[in-house]
Amino acid sequence: MNGTSARLLQRLIHHLEVIYAGIELPRPVEDIASELLSLMRLDEDTPLPARNTSLWDESSIAMITYGDSIRDETEHPLATLHRFIDEQLGEAISMVHILPFFPWSSDDGFAVINYAAVNESLGSWDDIHAIATQYRLMADLVINHCSSRSQWFENFKLGIDPGRDYFMTAEPDDDLSMVVRPRTSPLLRESKTREGTRYVWCTFSQDQVDFDFRTPRVLEEFVRIIRLYLDMGVRVFRLDAVAFLWKQIGTTCINLEQTHEMVRLLRTLIEHAEPSGMIITETNIPSRENLAYFGNANEAHAIYNFSLPPLLVNALLIGNCQHLSQWMMSMPPAQSGTTYFNFIASHDGIGLRPAEGLLSDDEIDVFINTMQQFGGRISWRAGSGETRRAYEVNISLFDALKGTTSGPDRWNLERFVCAHAIMLGLEGIPAFYIHSLVGTRNDYERMKNSGNNRAINRHQWSYPALKSELDNPHSSHHQVLQRLKHLIAIRARQPAFHPNAVQFTLHLGDALFGFWRQSMDRRQSIFCIYNVSAQTQTLNLRDINLIMTDNWRDLVSGQALDLIEASMTLSPYQAVWISNTDGAGVS
Repeated sequence: MNGTSARLLQRLIHHLEVIYAGIELPRPVEDIASELLSLMRLDEDTPLPARNTSLWDESSIAMITYGDSIRDETEHPLATLHRFIDEQLGEAISMVHILPFFPWSSDDGFAVINYAAVNESLGSWDDIHAIATQYRLMADLVINHCSSRSQWFENFKLGIDPGRDYFMTAEPDDDLSMVVRPRTSPLLRESKTREGTRYVWCTFSQDQVDFDFRTPRVLEEFVRIIRLYLDMGVRVFRLDAVAFLWKQIGTTCINLEQTHEMVRLLRTLIEHAEPSGMIITETNIPSRENLAYFGNANEAHAIYNFSLPPLLVNALLIGNCQHLSQWMMSMPPAQSGTTYFNFIASHDGIGLRPAEGLLSDDEIDVFINTMQQFGGRISWRAGSGETRRAYEVNISLFDALKGTTSGPDRWNLERFVCAHAIMLGLEGIPAFYIHSLVGTRNDYERMKNSGNNRAINRHQWSYPALKSELDNPHSSHHQVLQRLKHLIAIRARQPAFHPNAVQFTLHLGDALFGFWRQSMDRRQSIFCIYNVSAQTQTLNLRDINLIMTDNWRDLVSGQALDLIEASMTLSPYQAVWISNTDGAGVS
């Protein structure tokens, strides 16, 4: 064993000693570490990964989708999805996040029955691999829980391997009062087993049974799964609900140190096995707790920027960017080798926990009431004692932005495009939900039929019907896609939009939200300025200190700026990207 491999083994041993401190293990941590190396097929020839390397640039654009968001009865949904991306998006996106594509029993895929198989109703591993050969593929590692219909859970009830000791249990009289959860359903599920009645931990639902990572074989199972996904072309791992992974009775059971160390261990394995591999943590929690998953640039490569959706939508609803600007100023720049994963819509709702401490209770109430007026629904979580608190708003983003707190208006499309222009300008990797790319509205029928509020934003398009809309220049779906593709194409050429380029918040009043980006070679500056109100606003160009010797233009419209005029008028929800370069070099 050479020095590189020995160092890797010692790193794994250190991770394991931290994770399992105080726990009596069935075998030495050295043996467990060696088994993890074997499962990942790492040996003495494994090179050290480059440190603090950016695995992204300004052209990195992600799309979030279910495997069957678009269907055509002539082929498997994954094949239809691949065709849609090729035909409608082309080079607009570089990363595709396909939400759980495995056999499942509930929660639209997040109650996994078999981690090693592709759901036959979607297609096959060949379909997954085909997409991975053209686009950077992101997949969910549903690591906190699995389906109660999985073979592992059947084995747990039978008391046989594998699965006999894979699941977290507690007793009804244990002190669970501090446990933090995103649901109001009972925490413990009564299950009949050969050893008698067991009470299985269920953070999310009675069908989603939580793993017990105090058993090293659970970790080994997931390392085996990671290796399989790498072999099938997955390069980005979304650690679903990872904040709840480690449980310790008498604590909150969220964000525990063992959980953070587990993320560090998985990163060590993934980056040694595949230098281009990435971890993104899905932690829908208050901003400060979320930031902790960067670690010291040794945990997640990227973290979901969960505070962005509620703050951005709120700014556009009230025509005031004060809270959004204050939050921006509080966000530290990501360290080299890490970045933010920015989104404003997803398969879930607009989370409200990340707005806690940023918006007042009264402001959140106004937000909720406005969303309900626009057809949205509210999902709840358990609070302290017998209380419940709003957890998320379930609504399509296009409908969420159909008006302001004063009601619907005529600025729906402009407001919607403005929201995405803000996301595209920010530090980090932008991610578009497929239904935002095509301007899908609330699906009340699907929500009613499923009994799930989240289904309101999980429409399934017939591809022939969608294509007809996208081919019609008068259709809102066509207009949304073309406007967003135009912005994406501009962004992809600008070095100042590199996810790690400098960002500085501007102070331009309540109605004009602005920030400055500068390329890492300092040659390009972009002043990103957005009118977040339904009224025309005037921008005093002296407020942004443009260098008079440079030739400045708005990249969005292509309009050159007249610095002698010294002012610029922005129509409602207009976005401008004022730059001294066209992206190919300094003008």
